[in-house]
Amino acid sequence: MTSCRVLAIVLAGGQGKRLLPLTMGRAKPNVPYGGMFRLIDFVLSNLTNAGYLKIVVLTQYQSQSLDRYIARGWQVSSRVGHYIAPVPAQNQFGPHWFNGSADAILQNLHLLKDDPPDYVLVFGADHVYRMDPAQMVAQHAASGAGVTVAAIRQPRALAHQFGVIECAPGTRRITGFAEKPRHAEGLPGAPEEIRASMGNYVFTTQVLVEAVQEDALDTSSRHDLGADIIPMLTRAGRAEIYDFTRNAVPGVSARERGYWRDVGTLDAYYDAHMDLIGPDPAFTLASEHWPIRTFHDLLAPVKFQCGGERPGRAVDSLVSPGVLVSGEAVVERSVLSPQVTLEAGAQVSGCVLMENVRVGRNAMVRRAVVDRDVVIPDGARIGFDPDLDRERYTVTDAGIVVVGGEAVQPLDELYPVNVISDSLPNHR
Repeated sequence: MTSCRVLAIVLAGGQGKRLLPLTMGRAKPNVPYGGMFRLIDFVLSNLTNAGYLKIVVLTQYQSQSLDRYIARGWQVSSRVGHYIAPVPAQNQFGPHWFNGSADAILQNLHLLKDDPPDYVLVFGADHVYRMDPAQMVAQHAASGAGVTVAAIRQPRALAHQFGVIECAPGTRRITGFAEKPRHAEGLPGAPEEIRASMGNYVFTTQVLVEAVQEDALDTSSRHDLGADIIPMLTRAGRAEIYDFTRNAVPGVSARERGYWRDVGTLDAYYDAHMDLIGPDPAFTLASEHWPIRTFHDLLAPVKFQCGGERPGRAVDSLVSPGVLVSGEAVVERSVLSPQVTLEAGAQVSGCVLMENVRVGRNAMVRRAVVDRDVVIPDGARIGFDPDLDRERYTVTDAGIVVVGGEAVQPLDELYPVNVISDSLPNHR
């Protein structure tokens, strides 16, 4: 296996509509996560940690910031044939963008010609997990399958969000594949679970080339890997699963093993952040054995400033470099990105604050995601009155307030005096 030639293709061109307003001005894979990271850091870290250093990133929507981030933070030595290269929509077959993930591969088949690989990894760019892809490649090579699909169990209620896999009993052979079905049968012995595709595939190169070329001729096709290519190869008996829970990553705890989050919705994005905090987090960002790499400007250390009766403090939280927590400000169960400032008396609870957010004096924010550069005025209350929050921000089904890049109104415009005094609890 050490001598096989592998090319990795990272699909990073989706619009990310379900993450609006966070994807209003950035590509979904470039959305910040965990304070210091971007979503794309996870797939790139997994690939490079496994020794795969020939990687192309297919971009499309809002690609400029993502291209710049990869250029600044993900450079490898080209002198020995290594590269991590963003590739924009090619328009090889007419003046249109990619019609689907299979079409994206088709329009970039020229990338396989100069140095033809034995296998092609096609991975998504917006999941949070640790994985050694080399173990999946090894299984694929030994099996002789045309495609191997990484699989993980998920609640049956979420079947409409995933590709749902059926397998022949006692084998890895895929016998059925339905992309985001409205209804799905549960697994034998686990009726409330399904076997879901993680959107990570290993293809034998010739099989992939022939499949996308055949699919291009089908006018009824959506030209999508999950909706069309995998079912095509399933019908041909050439598709197998890879059980993600069998993947062994060095240094990963028993609790974290098998952790995978699809952060395709705002609630999933928020929940994935809450997985990072507390005394026994479900997922840890720090690992010397399998690091998640990122890029960020050099910043000053965190500062907890004294003032008033109590110093600023943070409890069960992740606090990034450049953060200032002023006197009597309190942070609880939150993730603070670089250069966040909390003014005196500010209170933040269960929040994700992106880079350069400023929370004004005595402002209170709870169960919220606040986009970069937002200034929350002195005394504001966010996350306390759902009706008022919905008038100005996005509020998810789970009640998470998402404050986009729009300006936050002053306190007297946000909440009339009688609402502040009569309706909001005093958490001081």
